[in-house]
Amino acid sequence: MIFPWHLYLMAVIYIFAGIMHFIKPKAYLRIMPRYLPNHKLLVKLSGIAEIMLGIGLCIPLLKDFSVYGIILMLLFFLMVHVYMLTGEKASAGIPKWILLLRIPLQFGLMYWAYWYLKL
Repeated sequence: MIFPWHLYLMAVIYIFAGIMHFIKPKAYLRIMPRYLPNHKLLVKLSGIAEIMLGIGLCIPLLKDFSVYGIILMLLFFLMVHVYMLTGEKASAGIPKWILLLRIPLQFGLMYWAYWYLKL
């Protein structure tokens, strides 16, 4: 089965984002909520999840599972986005208006993934 090009684009975005967890882990460690344990492990696990879910989007048998996994992952990532709004240090120097825009963007990404369940 051949999927539309934009599904492959989504896959590449998640695979790239996951790889960045290993190339630039400090960027992800800086934004981890303090209340979560073992930040290094969580950054690695989330990177692995993004890579695997991105790859799964390209495999017909795994596509729907990957879509649900991406939606669930993005729901968990909302914790990070909300945490980044709590203070100067948590924001990692990102302007507040950008941080606020990221929250509805997460829901847009969830809808984008959900849309592929119809294929």
